[in-house]
Amino acid sequence: MVKIAVVGAGWRSEFYLRIAELMPDRFEIVGVVARKEEIRTQIQEKYAVNVFAYVGELIGHSKPDFAVSAVSWDSNPSVVEELVKAGVFVLCETPPARTLEDLNSLWAAVGATEMVQVAEQYLYLPGHAARLAISREGVIGQPTSVELSSTHGYHAVSMMRGFLQSGFEPTTVVTKVFEAPLVDPLFRGGWNTDLSPKLAKTTISLIDFGDNKSGVYNFVDNQWHNQLRHRRIVVRGSKGEILDDQVIRLIDGPAITTSLIQRYQLGYDLNLDGFDTEHLSFEGRVIFNNPFVGLRFMDEEIAIAQMMVQMAEWINGKAAAPYPLREACQDQLISIAIDESIATGQEVRSSKAAWAN
Repeated sequence: MVKIAVVGAGWRSEFYLRIAELMPDRFEIVGVVARKEEIRTQIQEKYAVNVFAYVGELIGHSKPDFAVSAVSWDSNPSVVEELVKAGVFVLCETPPARTLEDLNSLWAAVGATEMVQVAEQYLYLPGHAARLAISREGVIGQPTSVELSSTHGYHAVSMMRGFLQSGFEPTTVVTKVFEAPLVDPLFRGGWNTDLSPKLAKTTISLIDFGDNKSGVYNFVDNQWHNQLRHRRIVVRGSKGEILDDQVIRLIDGPAITTSLIQRYQLGYDLNLDGFDTEHLSFEGRVIFNNPFVGLRFMDEEIAIAQMMVQMAEWINGKAAAPYPLREACQDQLISIAIDESIATGQEVRSSKAAWAN
């Protein structure tokens, strides 16, 4: 049993509380920290957990094995530093800090402790985990480029770097922004009452990661929720490419073949095992197993739950680190370069950072 705490009580923090509540054999929630009294009351009533106004109060009551920092970008560095100083491992929400100055300060304060992981969950989503497994097996040869139109900034960068196995070398970014009319039917809370087209920005970046590795970043405003825009990923390699759930590659023969990544979903037709993802397969073999069958998690919850479990196993020396702080700092460094390129209209080259050593 691993004791966890959550610092922050926003929309994101409730993912961790719900997941922990559904896995009482793995996690014990020792407390939630929230500044506002009314929010603490709501959380206490909803989840029946101890609530605290400050991190010090929480630790004085019961020291967790690890804490989730799910606070604002600006507040996160100080929360992470306070937890590490108290000897608590941290799984912090993204990004670890907003600016390059704050990233460097956070790294200087806690980097050497190696006590901080970051909840960069996208490559833990079942579909991406399956694609990553295929890529790491060498099915498409050496990955050389990633085109992504799905999520924004540092999340997209983390996916590109993950598929390319890119390190910490200087990176060059050039970005353009375009506007075009688009209906925005959905927000986080549901349907939008105004279904008339409005100008939406499309941000396109060309990213040179060095070592002949490149990325194309394409993000439309509110693309997370706008179901009028497909989410797309192309991973190109020296012997083929992955396009969403299709894999084309060169095999011995020689021959060029096309195969599909297929999801086995419970709960359809006469399958009465409950609506759930069981596994993803490729060419007749399972390449992703859902470790949480029966809990009926959506993909995002599967990914977050996997990070939580791996975090618990990592602090006990039983698993690899889920996503080290240095990786997330590099993601945000490149995301900042994208924003700078937008602001200046110029090519931006990031230098090698302190966490690269």
